[in-house]
Amino acid sequence: MENDPVASRLSAVYSELPPGERAIVRVLLDDYPFAALGSLRALAERAGVSPPTASRLFDRLGYAGFAEFQAAVRDGARDRSRLLEFVTAPGAPRAQPSAGLPEVRRAAEDLRSGLDGTLAAVSEPLLTAAAALLAEARTVWALGGPLSELAAEYLIRQLASLRPGAHRVPEPAHGRARTLLDLGASDVIVAYDFRRYSPATARFVHAARERGARLVLVTDAWGSPLAPHAEVLVSLPREAAGPIAPLAHEIAVTELLLVAAAARLSPAERLADLDALTQSLT
Repeated sequence: MENDPVASRLSAVYSELPPGERAIVRVLLDDYPFAALGSLRALAERAGVSPPTASRLFDRLGYAGFAEFQAAVRDGARDRSRLLEFVTAPGAPRAQPSAGLPEVRRAAEDLRSGLDGTLAAVSEPLLTAAAALLAEARTVWALGGPLSELAAEYLIRQLASLRPGAHRVPEPAHGRARTLLDLGASDVIVAYDFRRYSPATARFVHAARERGARLVLVTDAWGSPLAPHAEVLVSLPREAAGPIAPLAHEIAVTELLLVAAAARLSPAERLADLDALTQSLT
């Protein structure tokens, strides 16, 4: 948070603010950035002030309303690496023979608690809606950004065993263009989009949505810019944000999506055929 421009600005003006606006800043800095990502009313209630008091703070800071402030919070973090933040934070491990072991243990505990929160956040209605799209779509196309593309690859490898018409979105622009040519309302895009959010993923999803394709989006607590376009939105909780990337959480969510889809598909015959074909080719 030390290098975040918005947080630094809030800290710098704190002493100059009236008491009500100071209360808002305390809440923001004590729970940054997550306190900034909800509604203005929720933020004001946490600070014990009125929404107009909160609005005056953002006006004073030069933002054209709370929505512009939220956009600045997201933009301020979009280009920062979690790993860089981790290794440059106060108390970060240094290059010594015994350094890092407490951090590893702490990371293991964070991973365990984060996975619990992630799995709890994927509700039954959410899984039901996502499974219906994955099972009933004419085709399912998946993509992700750096690292999250591994979760997209895993989804397609497993889903292709359960049903036909499951594909990775190709990387080259000309391959993506050919994919878009045939997309329509009966097709589904599954996008994994995490900070730093991928402009290439956004371009493809927007083009696919213009052709009527539906979107299942797996994202983080910051909220991908694609979130408003998702028919099914799987948002990993803040506890899922590890020092490097939440890949374990993405895979865990993907496992749940696959199990839910399999329950709708009855793929036993297809899986048996796949096993037989695999054995004949080895």
